[in-house]
Amino acid sequence: MYTDLLILLFAAVLLVATFRRLGLPVILAYLIAGVLLGPHGLAVITGQSIMQTIAELGIVFLMFSLGLEFSLPKLLAMRRLVLGVGMLQVLLTSLLFFAIGWWWGLGLAQSLVVAGTLALSSTAVVIKQLGEQKQLHTRRAQLGVSVLLFQDLAVVPLLVMIPILAQPEVQGSALAAEIAWATLKGLFALFTLLAVGKWLLPLLFHEVARARSDELFVLSALLVALLAAYMTHSLGLSMALGAFLAGMMLGESHYRHQLEVDIKPFRDVLMGLFFITIGMAMEWELVARAWWQVLICVVLLVLCKSLLVLLAGRLMGERKRDSMAAGIMLSQVGEFGFVLLALALHHGLLDQQLVSLLIGIGIISIAMTPWLVTQAHSLARSLTDPALLTRSEVAQSGLSKNQHVIIAGFGRAGQTCARFLKIEEIPFLALDLDPERVSEAKLAGEQVAFGDASRRDILLAAGLLRARLVIITFDDLKRVEAMLALIRELAVDLKVLVRTRDDSFLEQYKQAGAFEVIPESQEGALMLVSHLLLNCDIPIGRVIRRMELERSSQYRFLHGFYWGDQSASNLEADQLLERLHPLFLHDQAWAVGREVRELPLDEVRIKEVQRGDQSLEPRPELVLAAGDRLILFGTVVAMEQAEQRLLEGR
Repeated sequence: MYTDLLILLFAAVLLVATFRRLGLPVILAYLIAGVLLGPHGLAVITGQSIMQTIAELGIVFLMFSLGLEFSLPKLLAMRRLVLGVGMLQVLLTSLLFFAIGWWWGLGLAQSLVVAGTLALSSTAVVIKQLGEQKQLHTRRAQLGVSVLLFQDLAVVPLLVMIPILAQPEVQGSALAAEIAWATLKGLFALFTLLAVGKWLLPLLFHEVARARSDELFVLSALLVALLAAYMTHSLGLSMALGAFLAGMMLGESHYRHQLEVDIKPFRDVLMGLFFITIGMAMEWELVARAWWQVLICVVLLVLCKSLLVLLAGRLMGERKRDSMAAGIMLSQVGEFGFVLLALALHHGLLDQQLVSLLIGIGIISIAMTPWLVTQAHSLARSLTDPALLTRSEVAQSGLSKNQHVIIAGFGRAGQTCARFLKIEEIPFLALDLDPERVSEAKLAGEQVAFGDASRRDILLAAGLLRARLVIITFDDLKRVEAMLALIRELAVDLKVLVRTRDDSFLEQYKQAGAFEVIPESQEGALMLVSHLLLNCDIPIGRVIRRMELERSSQYRFLHGFYWGDQSASNLEADQLLERLHPLFLHDQAWAVGREVRELPLDEVRIKEVQRGDQSLEPRPELVLAAGDRLILFGTVVAMEQAEQRLLEGR
């Protein structure tokens, strides 16, 4: 036994580290470890009965943790999505796979277990991926979480049903009576545990907390979970059901977070062992022989679950793209599916071969999950908004337009432009890639259509050849350059205005064909200066001339600034940023006595020469003297090189 545990821990450490480095779910590492070390692999592990007992404890702690995370207020707050989209997903998916299993020749009980297994998705993997990508706030993520929440609830009746369905002698009315009796026992366990949780456990944990003993708190948590599991087991129900109910009754207490922290190490280790035992149950040779059938099943699983979540979302009034993205994210087999398989195999409800094939399907689908979650939004967009539909929508909007303005990007800047064009009664058509924004704006009567303005077919459909002007308001270098290249190819004389955040790519856009580039930061500074000068009683004509002069010189006067600690904390990494830097010429400086034209400055320029109280223009013939202060302008790297040359001559 000791040798088995040592081998298991060594394999788990090695595989978990490897899978984390590859960005794959940790659950796969445990499953692969079981496949490699189990009786159908290298047959290294011999004490499988003891492993099975430990793995069952892993299920208990998994369900206890699930109960702790189960929030009734959250369920009530999301009841429309949970009880709407979630319930529809579970029902539709279960019915479909039940029908497929029945058609395939499985019995009633086997079809039900297979359907329940395939209907569930991986809560742990999906939530982890969404959290890492900071997408939990999106509507598609909320849809996915609501479906996962209902799936967690759906596990409970399945845990109750499997031991009953495993009894071949129970059929017809006897089966209905057995289910009713199991339901009554489950309700009895629920109300008993709720009563204990309301009146007894708060007193217990209050005394435990007063003792200020971490060991006592951990032991108490373990005792509560195992006692609840033993209670339901003694009633002829699943141990996992009791653990879930115990976690649920403690989930609303103020001890919840401490319990989660204390249980987590035991849960993670024992759950790892559980998934290793699941891997041991898979006959990899059988899966390898039927590899093409397994791959076809994985593809069908992903397609069916994605489309059924899409259908459930649409029936509840959700957007097509969000529903499709949520379906793609939830298209794998979940960890609770493996729990059901282990329970069904233990009770002899499913044979070894079918369980092996289902585990193989589950392993491949979970391996695909990180990529599916990452690509869900783009895949849903391409599937639900095909190019033909987009072109037709844009063409319908642009068909009646002539001498209009095309606004590429309908964010704040694009909408501001549209409002002023509307005041002047100038026709326009805006293009944007945010479907929600487009939908809201179209409902309000705005002339906007969904489409990528950097694509040839979209621009032509928007009436590019009949337009008077194009303004690009989005800030994406590659898309802006692609759009400028297309416009220069299709309508070379058409004026294009480009809005940017700053003037970093001003020259680049000008060379690509932009008629005018409007950098927001520089224009904001000019507006501030114009208000300043007007309030200093400078004539408005002079202010306007100064502003136009600065624009015509491509904001040269606004380039560069003096460096400081606060600037460095934000911009130090940007070695291409131009700045101002004063350089004092001492008596021994190499540049003293030389003309400006002789100086090896390369990319650095002298903006000003300060000599005493005078400010001199750096003309080429100006001879520098000791005590002069040069105001240099350039990037940090070029500035350091130029300073070394001016002072040391090298």
